[in-house]
Amino acid sequence: MPSIPNPQSPIPREDRVLTKFTGLFGPEFNHGKPFDLAPLRAVTRDLQAKLPPVIHVAGTNGKGSTIAFLRAIAAAAGWRVHAFTKPHLFKLNERFVVAGETASDAALIAAAERIAQQAPQLSQFDAQVAAALTLFSEIPADLVLIETGMGGRDDSTNIIDWPVLSIITPIGLDHQDALGASLEQIAAHKAGIIKPHVPVVVARQPRQAMDVIEAHAARADAPLYRAGVEWDAFASSGRLLVQTETQTVDLPLPALTGRHQLENAGLAVAAMLFGPFKPSEDAIARGIASARWPARLQPLTRGRFSAPIRDIGGEVWVDAGHNAHAAKALADALNDMDRARPRESVIAIVGMRARKDADAFIGALAGAVDRIIAVPLSEPHIAPDMIAAYAAQFSVDAATAPSLAAAMQNAAQLPAPRVLICGSFLLAAEALAAEQP
Repeated sequence: MPSIPNPQSPIPREDRVLTKFTGLFGPEFNHGKPFDLAPLRAVTRDLQAKLPPVIHVAGTNGKGSTIAFLRAIAAAAGWRVHAFTKPHLFKLNERFVVAGETASDAALIAAAERIAQQAPQLSQFDAQVAAALTLFSEIPADLVLIETGMGGRDDSTNIIDWPVLSIITPIGLDHQDALGASLEQIAAHKAGIIKPHVPVVVARQPRQAMDVIEAHAARADAPLYRAGVEWDAFASSGRLLVQTETQTVDLPLPALTGRHQLENAGLAVAAMLFGPFKPSEDAIARGIASARWPARLQPLTRGRFSAPIRDIGGEVWVDAGHNAHAAKALADALNDMDRARPRESVIAIVGMRARKDADAFIGALAGAVDRIIAVPLSEPHIAPDMIAAYAAQFSVDAATAPSLAAAMQNAAQLPAPRVLICGSFLLAAEALAAEQP
């Protein structure tokens, strides 16, 4: 099984790699430099020919989970895999997986310094992409998995000219300030990763988004494999079935929780069925059953942080979802849990970064929770009072707390609650770091 970030690790006091990248290239966000991928293309042009086959993944939600399933399938098949994903929970290193292992501080710092000598004008995220491709080009592997940072068409990762397969996960509203206010505009960005004649495997989409994807694929003469058309995935009798026009693959259910993870697992399986890689059905089954991805409806089951809730018969779950599309998936999962194991109270502890659409997030989540407790984050965030006001508009009992710890104390006053901590990677990381055995 490939390594994944340890969900029990504390937040590091010093992130040496992030410090180095920030010192050389400025902060990752609001770097103030003009948008121009030409310098990044110049730095990475010679690297691309040295890369193993690349799968490029775009979409609004599910990218990280889909890559986790792909990594697990590849590991079960005995393949060496590189992966670049975003964002991270604890350390920047988590974004860089080299031959199945998280890249070391030394390797990443050395790569950053080499890139700074070649192109000091790069933005930090450009430099991260360049560092990933540098490491991936130097160490043999069978497969590279690359996740877009934001959008697709103009994303730094879209310098990859010839992937062997493109994947588009579910599309919803997020980053509207950069990608556009409509699903059509956002889908146009995501579909920008489609390359001429390169197969594209697509998750189930709203019609507005699928129309855009289909048009892009047609212009590129790219074979298109759509969920619900050329393939489908669904649960049946405690199994995951993935069907194409010519075969049915019968698999165990994924360990990752939520019906949306059935879709992500199905997307990963479809990518293996329609792409150039042909793992055995046994490898696919073992990969789907073994895949893990922190902060995606992750239960806290043994640490001191969740103990006060568990001691009264409750549950604690952590999810980094932070947009309305993710909140809808969380609401569906909570409702499914309630049908299987009813609870007297379901509480969402929510903290959200500034510029996120808290109104839409709370609106999508509201029908599945009895109470929302809004908390601040360690970086610029939406005021808890504002989040609580949105909850009240949707007729959800609302409160604020000065910290995550205080919100947990509040939740522990109710009998056997189901608690979901969500709204931000920052809040998810804080909860996971506190959950020490």
